[in-house]
Amino acid sequence: MTMLKNALLTVSAASLLSACAHDSIKTPTPDDAPATQPPALPAPDTSHDVKNYSEVIGWPEGKTPVAPEGFGVTKYADGFQNPRWLYVLPNGDVLVAESNTVPKNEAALKEAQASGKAASQRIGASANRITLLRDTNGDGSPDVRETFLEGLNQPLGMLLLGNRFYVANTDGLWRYPYGNAQLSLRDPGEKLLSLPAGGYNNHWTRNLLANADGSKVYISVGSGSNVAEHGLDNEIRRANILEVNPDGTGERIYASGLRNPVGMAWAPGTSTLWTVVNERDNLGDDLVPDYLTGVKEGGFYGWPFAYYGPNEDPRLAGQRPDLVSQTLVPDVALGSHTASLGLAFYEQKAFPEKYQGGAFIGQHGSWNRSDIVGYKVVFVPFKDGRPSGEPEDFLTGFIADRAKAQVYGRPVGLAVLPDGSLLVADDASNTVWRVAVQR
Repeated sequence: MTMLKNALLTVSAASLLSACAHDSIKTPTPDDAPATQPPALPAPDTSHDVKNYSEVIGWPEGKTPVAPEGFGVTKYADGFQNPRWLYVLPNGDVLVAESNTVPKNEAALKEAQASGKAASQRIGASANRITLLRDTNGDGSPDVRETFLEGLNQPLGMLLLGNRFYVANTDGLWRYPYGNAQLSLRDPGEKLLSLPAGGYNNHWTRNLLANADGSKVYISVGSGSNVAEHGLDNEIRRANILEVNPDGTGERIYASGLRNPVGMAWAPGTSTLWTVVNERDNLGDDLVPDYLTGVKEGGFYGWPFAYYGPNEDPRLAGQRPDLVSQTLVPDVALGSHTASLGLAFYEQKAFPEKYQGGAFIGQHGSWNRSDIVGYKVVFVPFKDGRPSGEPEDFLTGFIADRAKAQVYGRPVGLAVLPDGSLLVADDASNTVWRVAVQR
């Protein structure tokens, strides 16, 4: 197998090819201790090969997800085509990225259809657009809906920097002129940076985040495989959070060994970047936990050689003991196979004090576990910029029949509106839900 220098690389802006980045990997220090108690992990089971896809049956009329007492849940908007990610513009407009897994070939599509488990919700055509929603009368329901951008390629991450709007397609970073609260649709935009396209399962998503002064843009890129089974040459620039200048130049690896980092955000009042990571499959029903972690610049988080700290993956045993020993322990375990993807910190005041400054996480739900898990939004309390407790359920009710693996929908992207309500994208039921304090 090719040395890890091809997977943990420093990329030159000119060539976009790999160079050895071994020196950028930092050895853990006492300050790297996780914020909550690490979970007790079972022994890995390399014979585990469960495919338990959920069947999406849709929400019955009048039924909604369930929030804690004191909150109300309403349908913010529906009728989308796989609404996966949300972004709130400064004027309060909500952007919805509609995109989906695309089958690699006809055989992959037929295999999905043969499963009989709502294949169209897992794999199929992608709308490849961004839809704008605007609530002009402030009643908590948008009355303006229009196409913001279309003709994209599996878009996910969205970002506004000054008068430039950025979109992360699966294969590249694009930039468009933006002014007067609207996009210039006459401008075709410009591609700033190519990205490795597609990926294992749903690892085609690319998210975006800027630092406080807008001088750097961070791009999350998931792995191209479960555990490098196609070789590390297939993983160049993957399983990383990349850092670039706003014009797409100066690319470098900010952190590596992150199998599928999707949601990214800054902890309120800090300069620490946090991400939720979707971990590996086929090591057992209870391995490996997805996690929320503060990302350390230059840090290595294990993929593919180790998981949840220096726990060696037996499928790659003995290949890189040096990197196994350097693997950082994440901050908060979120449960194995939960497909934790969405992340939003709560920086408003409408929710009760316990939620202020904490993190909401969208769990899209399992497929590689005998008993389905996830399919909910969880909350992690924070204090002084660090997790102060274990994850707790916040928005549930997505599972219709656990024994039959039937679900009403699947939560993923999250966003907080200026009025303090929380939006939840349910891409399986083509709905965006709104959670607000009941008055």
